[in-house]
Amino acid sequence: MKKRKKDACPCASGRPYAQCCAPLHAGAEAEDAEALMRSRYSAFAKKDAAYLWRTLHSSHDDRSGDADEAQWRARFEAGEAKHSRTYVGLRIVDTAAPDEQGVARVLFVARVKERGRVSSFAELSFFAQEDGGWRYIAGVIMDPERATSIEQLE
Repeated sequence: MKKRKKDACPCASGRPYAQCCAPLHAGAEAEDAEALMRSRYSAFAKKDAAYLWRTLHSSHDDRSGDADEAQWRARFEAGEAKHSRTYVGLRIVDTAAPDEQGVARVLFVARVKERGRVSSFAELSFFAQEDGGWRYIAGVIMDPERATSIEQLE
């Protein structure tokens, strides 16, 4: 894997962070589900808990019941500190436009370095529009070998 330029966006778009995910992290809305997924990956890389919370769909498990943003952020930050993760790579495998319920899907493979060891995981993520922007509903984690296309997973 090529070494990323210092100002490159963590989402692996090839664009500088300032022209890619930074505007979304500052409050702009993603134009589609893929852009939101990339920006959430970048937010994990930058440890931006506020953005991750803001882009969760109201139906997400972490937002259900009496969910509290401050408690969620504290758990996130403690987990990141404990595991000292570094997000080192992202590859979009496939995307699917919103279905009849308005749910779009993004299949990706991410590489994460934790405690000096790099590992990969794949996720099929689900997104829907809410409050004027795309929001993350949920994801299904899988072995990267299975992540070939959304159609094959159906």
